[in-house]
Amino acid sequence: RSAAAKHKFLESHDAVTLVSLLKLSPVSVYLLVHISGWSLKHKSKFSKSSAVIMFGQSYELRDHGEKENFRRSFASVLWLTYRRGFPQLAGGSLTTDSGWGCVLRTGQMLLAQGLIRHQVPPGCTRCVGYHAVKDDLDLLAICPAAAAERGLDAKEGPNKFGRHLSLDSLMDRPKEAHLRRVVSWFADSPTAPFGIHKLVELGKSSGKKAGDWYGPSIVAHILRKAVAASADLPDLVVYVAQDCTVYLEDVKRLCERPLSQPWKAVIILVPVRLGGQDLNPSYVTCVKKLLSLQCCIGIIGGKPKHSLFFIGFQDDHVLYLDPHYCQPAVDVTRENFPLESFHCKYPRKMSFCRMDPSCTIGFYAKGQKDFEALRTDVNQALSISAETYPMFIFAEGSSQEEEQGGTHVFQNNIAYIQRKTERRRVDTCNSMDEFVLVICG
Repeated sequence: RSAAAKHKFLESHDAVTLVSLLKLSPVSVYLLVHISGWSLKHKSKFSKSSAVIMFGQSYELRDHGEKENFRRSFASVLWLTYRRGFPQLAGGSLTTDSGWGCVLRTGQMLLAQGLIRHQVPPGCTRCVGYHAVKDDLDLLAICPAAAAERGLDAKEGPNKFGRHLSLDSLMDRPKEAHLRRVVSWFADSPTAPFGIHKLVELGKSSGKKAGDWYGPSIVAHILRKAVAASADLPDLVVYVAQDCTVYLEDVKRLCERPLSQPWKAVIILVPVRLGGQDLNPSYVTCVKKLLSLQCCIGIIGGKPKHSLFFIGFQDDHVLYLDPHYCQPAVDVTRENFPLESFHCKYPRKMSFCRMDPSCTIGFYAKGQKDFEALRTDVNQALSISAETYPMFIFAEGSSQEEEQGGTHVFQNNIAYIQRKTERRRVDTCNSMDEFVLVICG
C-alpha cells in the first residue's frame, strides 16, 4: 500500500476492539500494532506486598488510602502520545508522528513533568472520576476527597457517580488553568513552544527530519534548545550533561542571574548508556535509587526501538507511560478543551532486564539550594554503582568540549565504552539509540 493508504487505513481502525481485531487479516494487524502504535490496553499486575515508588514517593498498595493516593498521583502525570490529524510538519506531508515520534513524545513527558514542578502549585493533583473500572489495583472510581467537597457520598459507589462526573469536573478551576497552560505548550501546532512541530524544527541542526528516528540524547538537546527559545519560561534553563559528566561551573553559568538575584530553576538531563547491547544488571539498583529521589522527574528510556517514559518501579519492574497510542490531535485554542486524552488511568510496568541501555535521566531543581541538595542526593545514589562504574559524575569546572549540534553521531552504530584499563567495542545497531557516549571508569 501507499503511505497515504496506510494512514487512511490506520485512522479508520482507531477504535478497533479485540473482537474486530481477531477478524482482521495478518497484514492489517501488523499495520495496527507496528505502524500505528495501536495496542491493546492491557493492565499490569501490582503486588500488594511491596511498595510502589513513583517520582520519589512511596505507596503501600495494601493500604486502601495509599492505593487511592497512588491511583490519583499516576492519573495526574501528563501522558503525551502519538497524535494524528495535526497541521503538516515542515519539509513533507506528514500529519502524524505515529511510528517514528515516540522518543520525542517521551521527551515531552519528561519536560512536562519538570514544568508541572516548576509552574503548577504544590498539591495540584488531579482527582479522577473515570467510569467504573475494576482493575488489577482494585482502585476506586471516584476520589473520596473530591466527592466530599461536592457533598457526594463516595460509598454509594461508582455506578452512581463514576459515569456522570467528567475527568475535568473533578478539578478546582484555578488549578485546572495552570494545568491547561502547560498542556497547551505541548499542543500539536506550529506555534506551541514544545509541540511536535517545534521539536522537529529544532532537530534539523542535528541532521534529523520528520519521520526519522530520534535517540534520547538528541531529544535531550532538542528540549534544551526549545526551553531556551521559549519566552514563557525566562526563569528556567535546561542543562545537558556531556560525556556522562555534570560540570558545576557550566550549571552555575546557566543559572546565575545578575545583581545577586536568585538562581534560575534548572532541569538537568543526563544521557547515559548502561551497557552494550543489553542493560548491565549492575546498574539496576542505582536506577532504582535515582527513581526514588524526589528531584528525579523521570527517564527517557524504553525497550530497543520502542521508547517509554519511566517514572518509578515496584520490586524488579519499572513503571512507565507508553506513547504508542495514536489519538486525534486536540485543538487547545478551544475554551475548556478536553483533558482526558492527556492522562492515562492504567499503570504499566515491565522487567528492568528488558530496559534498553540507552536513556536520558532527568532532574529538577528550583534554585541554588535545591541544586546543592540534588547534587548530594544524586551522588549518594550513584555511590551504589561506584564498585562497577558510576553512571555519571558531578565535576568541578567547565566542559572543554564545544557543542556540536547537541550530540555526537558515530559511524556504523559502534559504541566505545571506556573501562579503567581497556576500551572495548560494542555493536549498538539494535539499540534504541544511534549514538553513544564514552563512559569513563
